[in-house]
Amino acid sequence: MLTGKTAIITGGVRGIGKAIAQEFSRNGARLVLCYRSNDAAAEQTASEISENGGRVELMKGDVANPDFAAEVVSKTKEIFGSVDILVNNAGITKDKLLMRMLAEDFTDVIDTNLNGSFYFLKAAAEVMIKQRYGRIINLSSIVGVKGNPGQINYCASKAGIIGMTLSAAKELGRRGITVNAIAPGFISTEMTDVLTEDQKKKMLENIPIGRIGTAEDIAGMALYLASEKAGYITGQIIGIDGGM
Repeated sequence: MLTGKTAIITGGVRGIGKAIAQEFSRNGARLVLCYRSNDAAAEQTASEISENGGRVELMKGDVANPDFAAEVVSKTKEIFGSVDILVNNAGITKDKLLMRMLAEDFTDVIDTNLNGSFYFLKAAAEVMIKQRYGRIINLSSIVGVKGNPGQINYCASKAGIIGMTLSAAKELGRRGITVNAIAPGFISTEMTDVLTEDQKKKMLENIPIGRIGTAEDIAGMALYLASEKAGYITGQIIGIDGGM
C-alpha cells in the first residue's frame, strides 16, 4: 500500500509510534524515525525493521526544537528524495491536578505535544506543497475532546492538535495533501501501564467493546490514512476508543 513512499514518524521507536512504523514498513514504506533519548529502544526498533527487509533511518532530537524538524525533513528529502507521509506521534505527560500543576508542567507538555507537531507539520508541508502530494496524520486523544481530571496540560495539547488538523486540512487540500487526526482512547502503552489495576478496571467499565485498545489498533488506521485509498478523506478526527 505504501511502496515507494517515505514516512517520517516522530516518537517512532516505542509504543504507538513503533507499531505504526512496523505497519508502514510491512507495506513498503521507507522510514525516518525520530526519538528524543532512548537509544536502546531506537536501535532495537530499527534492527527489527531492518531484519524484516525494511529501510529505516534514525534521527535523535527534541521535537520541541523547530530546528530539529527542519533538519529531519531536509535530511529525509536528501536521503530518500521525497517526504510523502508525516505522523506526528511524539508526546509526553506531566499529570497533576490543576492547583498543583506548575507553569513548567504545562508549558513542557504544550511545547512537545502541540508545538512539536506544528514544527513538523510546517516543515513537511513545505516539501509536500512542491510535490503536490502528502499525507499528514496527527495523534490527538479522546481526552482532547472530552477532557480528563489531572491532565489539563495534556488535554489542552491534544485539543490544540485537533484545531491545527482542521485548519491545515483546509489550507493544504488543494495541494494534494490530506491532514487527519487519530484520537485514541485507552490504549495499552508504557504511558498507561503506570495506572493501577483499579484505575484500569474503572476505565474498562466505560468501554463498550470491553477491552483495552492496542497500538496495532491505531497502526491499522494510520496505514489506511497514509494510503492512496484515503485520498478523499481530510480534516477528520477519527476516534479509536472502543466506543468510549
